[in-house]
Amino acid sequence: MPGNITSIRLDEKSIVRRNADIEHERKVAIFDLLEDNHFVLASAPGPYDLVLRLEESRLVMEARGADGTLLEEIKLQVTPFRRIIKDYFLVCESYFSAIRTASPSQIEAIDMGRRGLHNEGSELLRERLAQQIEMDLGTARRLFTLICVLHIRG
Repeated sequence: MPGNITSIRLDEKSIVRRNADIEHERKVAIFDLLEDNHFVLASAPGPYDLVLRLEESRLVMEARGADGTLLEEIKLQVTPFRRIIKDYFLVCESYFSAIRTASPSQIEAIDMGRRGLHNEGSELLRERLAQQIEMDLGTARRLFTLICVLHIRG
């Protein structure tokens, strides 16, 4: 479908070994993203094959056409996301621990906080890329999840 992401991968050099919960989140985000997304580059029609990686303090989104041609490489400073990502990781840790021992109401409260931070990061991503990429909130949410995964170090 024109304007959509048809494949996505995280750069192998950016990937570290993660625990099962994080690996599950990564797989779900990629699956959901490929099933349903709205992503259109201002500079080129899709569909797109997307590669995400971190280079120093930048997220690099490499968008390629179906034939492998580089359509655009977008570099985005991740500094504005650091606080949200840090807080998101802390809440996720609490959430994954709570799933094993907490009451349903405690889990729900933690999950609400987690979703709030996730939405905040997703909206920031949409704002920062608005001049270059048109995307819906669902697509931004899944991309934000993958950006968080890229930030995990060892």
